[in-house]
Amino acid sequence: MPELDAVDRKIIDKLQGDFPLCDQPYAAAAVQLGISGDELLERLQRLLDARVLTRFGPLVQIERMGGAFVLAALQVPEERYDEVADLVNALPEVAHNYRREHALNMWFVLATETQDGIGAAIVRIEAATGLPVLAFPKEREYFVEMKLAARA
Repeated sequence: MPELDAVDRKIIDKLQGDFPLCDQPYAAAAVQLGISGDELLERLQRLLDARVLTRFGPLVQIERMGGAFVLAALQVPEERYDEVADLVNALPEVAHNYRREHALNMWFVLATETQDGIGAAIVRIEAATGLPVLAFPKEREYFVEMKLAARA
């Protein structure tokens, strides 16, 4: 884990929500942090490259844009787990993939630009893996805001 300085910790603490919506958002955010826009971009890239941050970007409600997402699961034989994970993760529609200690041992999120895209992605996964995909569509939506403090 790379050493985080005070500016890195400030970036992590301050940019979790309320990111400026303007023509030059990184420059505006940098002013709030007391650094230049270029320095902010360089530091964000360094934090991403070092995997301190795994993602930096907006969260959107895909359904409002005409898209869809669904939580899905597979029961993968242990001896095929790595092979199936590679096949599933190769699809651009796969947003996350998690291993679980359960009969359904592979869980992933499918996100598509259209409602019909989910079914098409499931068909492709089933054809590639030979395994049935179980899809769990969202029944209700909850908003839980979670902000993490950067450790000193």
